[in-house]
Amino acid sequence: MKAVRAGTVAAMVSGIPSTVHALLTGGDVLAATRAAGTLLPGRRDRPGIATGLIAHVAVSTFWTCVLATAVRRHRLGAGGGAVAGLAIAALDLGIAARAYPAVRALPRGPQILDHLVFGAVTGALLDRPQGTDQGTTSTTSPGCSEL
Repeated sequence: MKAVRAGTVAAMVSGIPSTVHALLTGGDVLAATRAAGTLLPGRRDRPGIATGLIAHVAVSTFWTCVLATAVRRHRLGAGGGAVAGLAIAALDLGIAARAYPAVRALPRGPQILDHLVFGAVTGALLDRPQGTDQGTTSTTSPGCSEL
């Protein structure tokens, strides 16, 4: 349950930097969502909001799984998660920007900040103690087995 909660919260708040940037600059607040939709097979040149949401959930689930597995061996916390988010940004944006024009067209800074927020929130929530049936807490992460 811990990884599911961490991934869900992180996925929901990680778009705040790019949304705020779009609002402040008069940009399209749904541009990143549409661009994510092009990541799905057969949609490379057809951005869409619904497919963007599906792609965002899939990508967020994958990276949450990776971070939850990492937490089994090393505590991340918000700081370590933020660093992981920057590494994820390098991979996601570096690879996707080359292959997907809609992703390449997005302002890079806000997208990097979105990834940093995702990592920081995921890392912080995965490190939080989890309640047990006995009313005690556990700090172990269940990893991806619960996703």
